[in-house]
Amino acid sequence: MVSKPHGMKLVNRVVAGKRREALLREAQELPKIVVNYSLAADLENIAHGVYSPLEGFMIQEDYLHVLYDMRLSNDVPWTIPIILDVDPEEISGIKEGDEVAIRYGDHLMAIMNVEEIYGWDKLEYVKQVYKTDDRGHPGVAKTIKKKELLLGGRIDLIDHVHSRFEKYTLWPIETRLLFKERGWKTIVGFQTRNVPHLGHEYVQKAALTFVDGLFINPLIGWKKPGDFKDEVIVEAYEALLRHYYPRDSVVFAVLAMEMRYAGPREAIHHAIVRKNFGCTHFIVGRDHAGVGNFYGPYEAWEIFREFPDLGITPFFIRESFYCKKCGGMVNAKICPHGEDSRIRISGTQLREMIKRGEKPLKEVMRPEVAEAVLRFKEPFIK
Repeated sequence: MVSKPHGMKLVNRVVAGKRREALLREAQELPKIVVNYSLAADLENIAHGVYSPLEGFMIQEDYLHVLYDMRLSNDVPWTIPIILDVDPEEISGIKEGDEVAIRYGDHLMAIMNVEEIYGWDKLEYVKQVYKTDDRGHPGVAKTIKKKELLLGGRIDLIDHVHSRFEKYTLWPIETRLLFKERGWKTIVGFQTRNVPHLGHEYVQKAALTFVDGLFINPLIGWKKPGDFKDEVIVEAYEALLRHYYPRDSVVFAVLAMEMRYAGPREAIHHAIVRKNFGCTHFIVGRDHAGVGNFYGPYEAWEIFREFPDLGITPFFIRESFYCKKCGGMVNAKICPHGEDSRIRISGTQLREMIKRGEKPLKEVMRPEVAEAVLRFKEPFIK
């Protein structure tokens, strides 16, 4: 059967019906906090159980436990603080115990019960979460620019942000039902922020060999400059799935959640999130959620040893390459041939080719995928 939700309960903080109508009226009289897109996405993910067992933004006790112990205060594994940052001027007159309306631009999204207002040490945060305070790390640079105070407390979601990827969006309650309807008892999740090349296809299909179904779940939202744009990733996967995957073996859905580039910690976070969607297994890539040379190639594999109670099984699949003699994608454990027979896939080289408008080799990327990517004049985030 599909996995149990993290913390044993799938959270639902989405309000509807008469209660929603009442909260809409109440919100008009409340002080407001305006959030950016990443925080708006966090709001939705909390409300729909993607971040179960969280019911709101973290209070200080949970924040500190996660920062130093990688667990919530009740000892449930959790590695990335989910926080709402504000400036003192924004919350002038707001005290603990008050309610606030959270808006994305002019759009009312949620009501939050402010359980706690507390300060935080951003330098200590980045050292713990990213293992570096180097501003060249995109997660560090983004964190240092955050605001001075944090608000903790439960939220009630009143409305969603409009998404241009609505038809690709599924929430945990929906994926769990879908997996059940398909008769899947074992499901492997795949996290990505890239367009698919043959290396990705290799690990996905290798994992799929051992389970009932594959859940491909790319991130949309904030990513660093040089990463692929959301719409390019979606179009590329549409092409791949249309031509090379059996329809009844795969579910494809996007997830609005920012990349943090936190390496090992983020690998655990990605696994927890897919557990909440119903996955029983999770593919952990080489240098998963890494950036530059900030993490070792297999640190994201090693950290899973610290969480025997995670409740989802990691799949560690070796780095693959195309072997001319073997005639397909293989890895070093199953291929006896030398480097002169191997075509290795470099993400950097792949991006450079695409920037020049060149079509990657068929041994690196499916032609249909390459064509989908090259249809975009500017496929990368600037």
